Amino acid sequence: MKKYLLPIIFALVPFIVMGQGDQMHKQTDEGNAIQSDSITPIIPVSKQSLLKNIDVIFNSRMAYNSYFTDGNHDISHFNVDQLRFEIKGKIHDKVYFRFRNRYTREPVPGNLDNISRAVDLAFIRVDLSPRTNFTVGKLCADWGGYEFDFNPIDILTYNDVIEYADNFLVGAGISHTLENGNHSFSLQVLNSRTKTYQEQYGTSAPPDINPSEYPLAAVVNWRGKFFGGKFETTYSYSFFNEAEGAHMNYIALGNKFVPSNKFVIYYDFQYRNEGLDRLGIVSSIVSSQYPYAAQKVVYLENWIRAEYMVTPKVNLLLTVMNSNHSWNDNPDGNAPSKLSTSYGLIPTVQYIPFKDINLRFYLAYTARKYNYTNYAESAFGVKDYTTGLLAFGFVAPLNVL
Repeated sequence: MKKYLLPIIFALVPFIVMGQGDQMHKQTDEGNAIQSDSITPIIPVSKQSLLKNIDVIFNSRMAYNSYFTDGNHDISHFNVDQLRFEIKGKIHDKVYFRFRNRYTREPVPGNLDNISRAVDLAFIRVDLSPRTNFTVGKLCADWGGYEFDFNPIDILTYNDVIEYADNFLVGAGISHTLENGNHSFSLQVLNSRTKTYQEQYGTSAPPDINPSEYPLAAVVNWRGKFFGGKFETTYSYSFFNEAEGAHMNYIALGNKFVPSNKFVIYYDFQYRNEGLDRLGIVSSIVSSQYPYAAQKVVYLENWIRAEYMVTPKVNLLLTVMNSNHSWNDNPDGNAPSKLSTSYGLIPTVQYIPFKDINLRFYLAYTARKYNYTNYAESAFGVKDYTTGLLAFGFVAPLNVL
């Protein structure tokens, strides 16, 4: 019950800011009359000004979904795809905070960072100068790429890397924006995961690898703006210390093109070289023959999203993506490293009925195809398959305060 208390309180704040004091009865010559005492605020006047800098948001996406496998209908039902409660704002001239909790994930604390995995964000930011700030708490890893930069309610289906990665990690970071405002740089030092090595890998941990005493990660990001905002970038490099002798190198390159005020294109390239298979996709493919987490795994991805505003109320979107999965440490030295490729296509139509609220109704179909190489099929018994998701619903960051 406690986890629902904070959202309820803040949702009711506008209605309960002023409370009424005890009433007194006063005898008059005309008869009996009731006179109220002076009104006493529940929230002290000195604190009410803080609410001007606070936002309370319910990030929501709900839909009627129909699921398909290999062209056959599986099930259709209403679903709450996303519901994330968020509260953020300034509590001091130089101190900013942000908290976001996800109600569509089990609130299980990580035994490494001691915070629920349902909590996306829980941090404070201190402005060291007008262009430099320091952040500490549970953070969004500052990975490059626009797929991850979007509000999660705006991504109907993620490509494989973001879908399976730990994207929110406890740590600290510092960022600086250059004087012209067109370039910013950040550095984060984070836990490399939310769980301990033993909990993350369990019995699948390779016997020849030992957990590291310093399961940390470093993330460097550069955001750039060119040609008056016609072209923007968000590039990052990350180094994760997963275990002794097993590290991860991750490069994410996000590009945004704005040919006109009605048309925008995003392109992300991702390269992820894992000494120990953190995502688990390759490990799941080879699990019938190899019982441990795969080593020296490479994921390479492309992601494209185009948006065209046909009218102020109609927006068309198309997302195209693919992900390649390779195993460079296969005991079979003659085997090809590439095991599979996944593809995705997401055409979407959005209808925006109101000018003064960001509420969008949408109709979308997510088509996914998973292709395995001939070697993977013969060696590990996997088979190609397709999935589909037809969705009609709404998406909105509902700002209630």
